Amino acid sequence: MEESDEETEAPELPLEILVYILSFLHAADRKEASLVCRSWYNASQDQSYQRKVTFSFPASAASLELVRGLSRKSRCSLRISQLDGFSVSRSLLLEVGLRLGPKVESLALPGSSVTEASLLGLLPCLTSLRRLDLRGLDSLFMSGAFLSREEHRRQVGSALCGLEELDLSDLRYLSDLTFTRLTGCTPRLRRLSLAGCHIAFEFDPYRGCPVGAGEDSSALLSLRNLKRLLTQQKSTLVALDLSRTSITPESLRAIAQVQDLKLEELFLQGCKELTDYSVEILVKHQPGLLQLDISECMELTSRSVEAVARGLKSLSHLSLSHDWRITEKGLADLLVLPGLKVLDLSQCLNISGAEIVSGLKRSSTSRAPLETLNFRSCTYIKDLAVFSLAQLLGSRLRELDLTSCVNVTDLSVCAIATYLQRLLVLRLGWCKEVTDWGLLGLLQDAECELHNDTGDNGPRFTRTFGNMGFFKPPRMPFEDKPKLVTQVDLQQFTEQAGASLLALRRLQELDLSACMKLTDSSVTQYPDLQRLALSMLPDITDASLESVGRHCRGLTSLTLSHCPGITDRGVAQAAPHLQRLQHLHLSGCSNITDRSLQLLMQHCKRLKTVDVSRCKNVSMATVELLHANLPFLENVHYKLVGADLSLTD
Repeated sequence: MEESDEETEAPELPLEILVYILSFLHAADRKEASLVCRSWYNASQDQSYQRKVTFSFPASAASLELVRGLSRKSRCSLRISQLDGFSVSRSLLLEVGLRLGPKVESLALPGSSVTEASLLGLLPCLTSLRRLDLRGLDSLFMSGAFLSREEHRRQVGSALCGLEELDLSDLRYLSDLTFTRLTGCTPRLRRLSLAGCHIAFEFDPYRGCPVGAGEDSSALLSLRNLKRLLTQQKSTLVALDLSRTSITPESLRAIAQVQDLKLEELFLQGCKELTDYSVEILVKHQPGLLQLDISECMELTSRSVEAVARGLKSLSHLSLSHDWRITEKGLADLLVLPGLKVLDLSQCLNISGAEIVSGLKRSSTSRAPLETLNFRSCTYIKDLAVFSLAQLLGSRLRELDLTSCVNVTDLSVCAIATYLQRLLVLRLGWCKEVTDWGLLGLLQDAECELHNDTGDNGPRFTRTFGNMGFFKPPRMPFEDKPKLVTQVDLQQFTEQAGASLLALRRLQELDLSACMKLTDSSVTQYPDLQRLALSMLPDITDASLESVGRHCRGLTSLTLSHCPGITDRGVAQAAPHLQRLQHLHLSGCSNITDRSLQLLMQHCKRLKTVDVSRCKNVSMATVELLHANLPFLENVHYKLVGADLSLTD
């Protein structure tokens, strides 16, 4: 049989098959694949990938075309910034209402001074809106006339009857009248944020009398009005944010005791007047809380921790950050909560981790399934605690923050690499005792040379080091049955080969800022990294940047601030490989010149943030050229560019 000379085209895969194939890719990889051909682009736009996508853009003439393009989507979320009272902003909001009205599920207007007339022209069109973010829009509430007309309230109420989330944070001019009018249009709220608002909880300074009687105020929002809303919408409201307000213990008790109110999330960050007694009352009346943020509440002690551990049996997220008076007491009971997944103890200065280990040692059936653990600036955390926690938490932990835990050493890093194999985020910034040995899983007798004649430059590895590959995690002497790690265990561990940080194959974020003993030897291959911070590392050079560029091609954020060894040569070698980069920080890199910015314009066209502050060899003219040539660039930090900051006699 003779073969046909004509070439036959391969049949195209069905759209459903392409969608299934693309589902195995990260979002960044899927975005790259969408550029291959029209069928791949159509597959990448499938609704299964669009659930949490928000389209963010400023108010400009160019955004009009973007809005028209979004009209092809069945639903979308919008974040429109820099709106004002001029014609461009009015035209943009009009276009959003006409083209996207019933399709918009979420709307945020940050950094805007939108007029009342413009917003009232838009809101009645958004009939499918589920989330509305009006934080900081003082221009809307300053006059006190927003939604004062019955006709406007009827139109807006008809559109927002299904709204579930309302963010009114940081509004200086929110009053009883405007609050009542707006929330009267949203009868089914599930989440309400009033963070940073001026709320009169006990005393009305304008009337000179206690809050609780009289007519609604046109000057401020009162506790009486807030309680009225909680009572009216108690059947749906489950999340309340009163962070950074002047809420008092008596006011918190009044809110917690609203009849039939069953909160699941409560945020009280920075409410400095709260006491242990108020937390105990809260826990008693709201036992169904799943998330609780009582960070930066300076008067709280371990009594609050004990109350939470006793009363909130379903708790999954707890933040105690900056609560300086909290000690180890009560943490063991807290770690027995069966649903606790996120625990933030950052800047709790009296925490050593011993009680947390004790709590986790209890029966595995009641042990907290922690996924995120934050010890930032807990200076009493040492290797013993980290080692025990790594073994006890094992494959469950996804995020670990040890930033500024100055007593953490290479032993902790080896334990993390050995046991926390599914870690996604690891922050070790300012852990100044961490060295190349720890990151590479090597002992002092590994194949290396110590060159004492080079001063404090640390170990220099032999030529065979680059072929070492991944290290197999060692079998610990206490591997079969977890127990509290002792100094003897640590000594046994030091006599074995540890696991390299490269063993964390799922790692997406790594922060090694200010780990000043690190050199080029340990900045190696982390193929799945998306965010990498290497600031203030005096001994890393262009070799590290070149390695990052070649092996971490999925990076979206790279921080190299105050690294004097980074030059244009390193940028030239890395930039062609970092085409997905969105955020680049080069502040204080004294050897970076205009040449690096030109390379960024050529290769890194998706950059959104660039920081070249204090780069003395960068000119303002090139910074302006960078801003003009990168289409997605939103923020350029250029403080003191071109200035020589070196000290002279």
